[in-house]
Amino acid sequence: MGSSVKSGSPITTHVLNTGDGVPAARMALSLHRLDPSMAIWNLITTENTNEDGRCPGLITSDGFVPGMYKIRFETGQYWESLGKSSFYPYVEIVFTISDADQSCHVPLLVSRYSYSTYRGS
Repeated sequence: MGSSVKSGSPITTHVLNTGDGVPAARMALSLHRLDPSMAIWNLITTENTNEDGRCPGLITSDGFVPGMYKIRFETGQYWESLGKSSFYPYVEIVFTISDADQSCHVPLLVSRYSYSTYRGS
């Protein structure tokens, strides 16, 4: 990846509803960065996934600096909007960026009773 960060967000995500085999459209999520001096999470943005379950515009290249980040996915609200219950009210994925020239794709695979993630490309 290196310096191939395009004009889009250097952090992207894609949420798949694996229980139903469809993209998780309109799931609310938020991106945060850890302030290491105060050990608190600072909110960067709140967004919703699009119809394809993607959220491409989380942070600008200018605002992207090395550090610890987390994406909080509001999975409980998502399932509730579909008239279903779920075990997890939210999912938080915490990850570290050591090079601001890299891009980072953070997929989430979610069902009502499980979730998984991995470092995407």
